[in-house]
Amino acid sequence: MRFYFLLFIVFIGVFSSAVQAADKNTAALNEQQQRELAQLEAPLYKPLLERYILDELKSVRQDQQKLREDVTKQVTHAQLDTADRALTYTTDTINNVFFIITATASILVLVGWNSLRDVKNKVEDIVNTRVSVITDEYEDRLKILEEKLRVRSEEILSNQERISITNEVHSLWMRANLESDIANKIEIFDEILKRKPEDVEAIAYKADALLELNETEQAIELCNQAIDIDSDYGYAYWQRACAYALTHEHADALADIKMSLEYSPNLRNELLHESAFASLHDNDSFNAIVSNEA
Repeated sequence: MRFYFLLFIVFIGVFSSAVQAADKNTAALNEQQQRELAQLEAPLYKPLLERYILDELKSVRQDQQKLREDVTKQVTHAQLDTADRALTYTTDTINNVFFIITATASILVLVGWNSLRDVKNKVEDIVNTRVSVITDEYEDRLKILEEKLRVRSEEILSNQERISITNEVHSLWMRANLESDIANKIEIFDEILKRKPEDVEAIAYKADALLELNETEQAIELCNQAIDIDSDYGYAYWQRACAYALTHEHADALADIKMSLEYSPNLRNELLHESAFASLHDNDSFNAIVSNEA
């Protein structure tokens, strides 16, 4: 027991010596620091400010680094989401296409198209039928168009022929007006009638030429022909009246004179100048017609 007590006293002494030595060292260190501070010519504000700035820069750099990491993470997540949606859309589309193909195949099986050959044959039949219908339709249209073109061509050719005949007839009329020989004039009228058989004017003027050759019967036949073609042509009645007057058929002549004046009133001025009516100058009915009393 005494041994432990002595050991305790020794420990306390050693500890006290150590504490005193530490206090002396601390005091010596404080004195040394005070001397060093006294020897300083300027305060330590500038190093502290630099230290503060460096710490702030370090903090800003760390914040930027953290922000960059956050942005990178967000962009990465967005890209992953986009890729995931695209992959999902592609998968859904492929699935839908397969569903459609499956449904189509099922429908084809149900309606009896058991193979691609059947499909091909049916498509060919449909196409051939449609093409045939369209071809027939266009053939009908072409036939109608060809018929219209044919009719139009015939009309054009007919018009050209009529124009040509009209020009020839006009030329023949000019020749007839210039011709003084009665026989030649009759031949010209025949040429006109070959081109225009129903030209009542040419028929009437031919009858007039025949009357100059005393061919009264033939002239009357031509006048009758002209009247049959055009019953309103006054000059035909006039020429027939001349023929009747030359054959002394005065009643018929007077009747035709009245008809000619009815359809062609301008012939009234020629009544007294027409040589064929010389035998009627003593006829009261004729004179009444001349005086416009009848």
